[in-house]
Amino acid sequence: MSIHQHVDELDGLPVFEFPPATAGTALPEPGAVAWRLSVDPYDDSDEETFAERWQRFTETVELSGVRALVLGQWGEAYEESSSTVVEAVIAAKDRLTSLRAVFLGDLTMEESEISWIQQSDVTPLLTAFPGLRSLSVRGSDGLAFPPVRHEALRALRFESGGLPAAVVRGICESDLPALESLTLWLGVPDYGGDYEVSDLAAVLAGGRFPALRHLGLQNSAIQDEIATAVAAAPVVAGLETLDLSMGTLTDSGAEALLGGQPLTHLRRLDLDHHYLTGAMVQRIRQALEPSGVEVVADEQGDEDVDGDDGTVWRYAAVTE
Repeated sequence: MSIHQHVDELDGLPVFEFPPATAGTALPEPGAVAWRLSVDPYDDSDEETFAERWQRFTETVELSGVRALVLGQWGEAYEESSSTVVEAVIAAKDRLTSLRAVFLGDLTMEESEISWIQQSDVTPLLTAFPGLRSLSVRGSDGLAFPPVRHEALRALRFESGGLPAAVVRGICESDLPALESLTLWLGVPDYGGDYEVSDLAAVLAGGRFPALRHLGLQNSAIQDEIATAVAAAPVVAGLETLDLSMGTLTDSGAEALLGGQPLTHLRRLDLDHHYLTGAMVQRIRQALEPSGVEVVADEQGDEDVDGDDGTVWRYAAVTE
């Protein structure tokens, strides 16, 4: 199952596709849109490589006004690493003086399964752009994220079918004093998600990201373990929204949440794509909604039952 789609806005700006050379499309003001650059290696009518399109973009658009970049398909993304894209953006850093947001890997399921997208070390983007406020990355094959310090970053998002443990630790052990929103689609072992709950320790302990108001620990095959850890995690006290959706959450994990620290200070708790009983959903709503917490728990995941031994199989929402 895959739910990743093209983003339609970034940093509050509508996405505008930088057109092929032959299109003759009128271009908006540099700072009015999030510029999306992508090529289709399977479309014979698209004669430019990504490098050629990027070069034309840098020659056509006044880069000093560009605030947001959405970087889509750079070739056969299941074979070609994003490192060349990262390097191209960094090479233009002295001209991209207003850049505040980057989305790297804006590919849909039709272009590439999320687990096939070949990523790279993305921390050089943070080093090159000290004013960056938002970084989003889709795909995790080849992804690296060693611990980094960045003074301005407010939002960090990783969408994956499986985040490697080293990446999870690198994110959680980074020094990001302005970070307000952290979203991790953690994924499953079959697609690289070899993390354990202990790899999240630095962020769960609180204090690492003092400005954090939104935490998403999503799309996990061990969602019950994560929920149990979150139930006692100091970081929760400072949050406004908590997202534990897209995973394999059952009544066991929900029971831990209800029996842990108070969650009534939250504005929103998202548990969608869960494996909770109706009675447990009702208990959660009764415990939190009177305090004004918006509880999202409408979508239930599909279970498979082995006809031979009765084993119940539960799935995270986004894997391959």
